Amino acid sequence: MKQSDKRFIAATRTAKIEDNDLVVVFHEQKFAMFQGRFLHDPDSMRFIGTTDFHLLIGHLDNKACHLLRISDPVDLPGLSWHGLRNLIGQVDDDLFRLLGLAQQLEAWYDSHRFCGRCGATMQPRGEERAMECSACDLRQYPKLAPCIIVLITRGDEVLLARAPHFRPGFFSTLAGFIEPGESVEECLHREVMEEVGVEVDQLEYLGSQNWPFPNSLMMGFHARYVSGDIVPQPGEIEEAGWWHVDDLPGIPPPGSISRWLIDCHLARRRGQPLPPVPA
Repeated sequence: MKQSDKRFIAATRTAKIEDNDLVVVFHEQKFAMFQGRFLHDPDSMRFIGTTDFHLLIGHLDNKACHLLRISDPVDLPGLSWHGLRNLIGQVDDDLFRLLGLAQQLEAWYDSHRFCGRCGATMQPRGEERAMECSACDLRQYPKLAPCIIVLITRGDEVLLARAPHFRPGFFSTLAGFIEPGESVEECLHREVMEEVGVEVDQLEYLGSQNWPFPNSLMMGFHARYVSGDIVPQPGEIEEAGWWHVDDLPGIPPPGSISRWLIDCHLARRRGQPLPPVPA
């Protein structure tokens, strides 16, 4: 993923759209690119469709950026629509982080329009990033789902697996959600045993990535194989195996933490500096 000379800071409250602000336009899980840009001035987007709602995302170089979700978009010359997954590695770090946060906030807002306790309408709070019930005062904040993701190594080999929904020939590192009552380390050992049936040790935390599909916080590890034969978990893992570092299959693209864990391992073997953590 391209590095950026801009700086994005996420917002923690709401605000109105001003004339000099920026907006990203979202419709049916896709972002609008207009005349080669994903960041638009509000005036140029005035007639693109019917506004469902807008949320302040954050500030890019001190300029406010908003999510604008629309319905019934019009067909304009120079307008195209792009899903976030297809933008991994194609846009710079700060823009990807901004768009990822916009997608997370859209999913959170859309699923919290009504109170889960009394059923009344909920509204965004101005003082903080929260939805508040007008009847019973319940507040709901954006939720993150903590996950582990791990590259397992054995000498010159790494363990990679593929889920049934992966495209043909594509393999990735193992990952799983942390359950209530678990530590991060307990989750890692459990997920590895469940998914491929092997034991690991020498767990090393390398870094994390906020992953907006839809709201995960991925905590990345390296681990060393100890024992066990690979037994793929039915329904979860279609295929898993050991791959020599010089003969890897199709792997995740740059910009994902899974690829970063692989690149870190390869860099260490070559005596090179570790690549930066992806956005």
